[in-house]
Amino acid sequence: MTMAESEPMCPERLLMEHVTSRWGTLALIALLDRPYRFSELRREIGSVSEKMLAQTLRTLERDGLVDRDAKPVIPPRVDYSLTDLGREAAEQVRDLARWTERRTAAVERARGAYDADQA
Repeated sequence: MTMAESEPMCPERLLMEHVTSRWGTLALIALLDRPYRFSELRREIGSVSEKMLAQTLRTLERDGLVDRDAKPVIPPRVDYSLTDLGREAAEQVRDLARWTERRTAAVERARGAYDADQA
């Protein structure tokens, strides 16, 4: 194990990893619209396993970005929503996602030009 592998990740980098992870990003953006129950959020995101979504939501809840509201009813009902901090993060992530949608063609052109120069 190298020195870098044994050192814990700095808090800023760890938070960035949580917010920009594949499922973290999609969950945050979806929760901007409204609170979701777990199964609704899973359907909204699509192709995420229950285990991975549960892990992602726990991580975002621990970071103070997502609120988990468990209602004492039968059957159990749990709603997930953004905290104020989570809404702020989600808006930033959504803006980055919108930028990627707008600029993907330009990036593809740049990749093509780069690849052609490398051949």
